[in-house]
Amino acid sequence: MGKQEQQQILKILEETYRGSETALKFGSLFQLLVAVMLSAQTNDNQVNAITGQLFARYATAADFASLTPAELEPLISSCGLYKNKAKNIIAAARMICEKYGGEVPADKEALVKLPGVGGKTANVILSVGFGIPALAVDTHVFRVANRLGLAAAKTPEQTETQLCALIPKQQWGDAHHWLIWHGRKVCKAQHPQCNQCPLENLCPSNQGQSN
Repeated sequence: MGKQEQQQILKILEETYRGSETALKFGSLFQLLVAVMLSAQTNDNQVNAITGQLFARYATAADFASLTPAELEPLISSCGLYKNKAKNIIAAARMICEKYGGEVPADKEALVKLPGVGGKTANVILSVGFGIPALAVDTHVFRVANRLGLAAAKTPEQTETQLCALIPKQQWGDAHHWLIWHGRKVCKAQHPQCNQCPLENLCPSNQGQSN
């Protein structure tokens, strides 16, 4: 696919999903961090159901740092990998309290050193939390970007590199949301709704499906 077609696709995505934001609900940067950590292999609606009650009881890094895994696990047990997530959230909270005065650092190198925080999570925190240009590649972004021909990559890391080279830096955070919402609403994993897609005539993966 040529660059002109790629730019047409990005323009249509922008027009279709302009103003879209994360579906996760949070009241602070630390709460955003917890929500993103919980979202691995768990949909955002389920995360919001968990955090709605969780953040009413524990709101700050210091609150979470005081917990034990046995105390946190029952509160997040409806999400996948909850035992590991509980351990990492508490450890991250303690490190944030000890090293950063209870405030989430606005630095990717520092973020990825937190327990349970990888590059994707760090990019979401930077982009959504701090407004710093970053492009997180989750399962939706990886699938949609490669289906649309915006990337030709075998890994999320390669996809991120290719997307960042294609998309202007100031649009990285927005493009992340365009691709996520397109993946949720139209370009679904199992049954992409190609006949309802505004990119139907441009998409190299168009299967002509209307499921």
